Amino acid sequence: MTTIRSLAFSVLFYAFMALYLIVFLPIFAVSTTSFAWSITRVWARMSLGLFRIVVGTHAEFTGKANIPKTAAIIAPKHQSYWETLALVPELERPAFILKKELMRIPLFGWYAARLGMIPVDRTRRGATLASMLDGATKAAAEGRHIVIFPEGTRTAPGETTSYKSGAFFLYDKLGLPVVPAGLNSGLYWPKKKGPYRPGTVRVAFQPAIEPGLDRTEFTARLEAAIEGSSTDLLRQAYAQADAPPMTAAVRLKVEGIG
Repeated sequence: MTTIRSLAFSVLFYAFMALYLIVFLPIFAVSTTSFAWSITRVWARMSLGLFRIVVGTHAEFTGKANIPKTAAIIAPKHQSYWETLALVPELERPAFILKKELMRIPLFGWYAARLGMIPVDRTRRGATLASMLDGATKAAAEGRHIVIFPEGTRTAPGETTSYKSGAFFLYDKLGLPVVPAGLNSGLYWPKKKGPYRPGTVRVAFQPAIEPGLDRTEFTARLEAAIEGSSTDLLRQAYAQADAPPMTAAVRLKVEGIG
């Protein structure tokens, strides 16, 4: 049954996304920025509703009081596409730091540009941070939440990769608080291949890291907050009767070995 539901959701989700992009293209092109974001939030909520109805996967957010009402940097764990979708309705016109290649996807890239997402060209090492700062400075001036995934890529549940310099660079240059966030989305929406699974995706926003720390202290606090809360959420998931199969990496985290 999980396989059938997973396949049905995959077909419906991408068909719905394509239909939405096409139908709203002319409206999006001439609408105000405020209305463009309203359209985008509706799409995100409907997609999450589809995930809940077809697969049986719910979402739970905690610690939302830690998110400033004004401009801030949001730094979540990155395990799947789910968080790029689910954070849209939860944040203030989030400006995602994303790969420049994504901007070349037909329709999607145009929508992303229209919403003020921040592309970075990772092949141009010297220019990457500068171009990212330009977009982030503009977003901050507009009072938006800037979303950066500190690991720079998706990691499977239980796994950790080295944190990149981008999060500290923005924190240092913009002088904004950074809100770390742990999550367990990869258990239910896989990083690449694999079935979508029922359950509850949990996101835990942590207390903001105040501006002014040096790189060593900032990185230590950021990593401890993200990894610690993500591990706690893994343990919560495996305390449930309908927990997904456990990988070796997840087992090490849940049992406190890794």
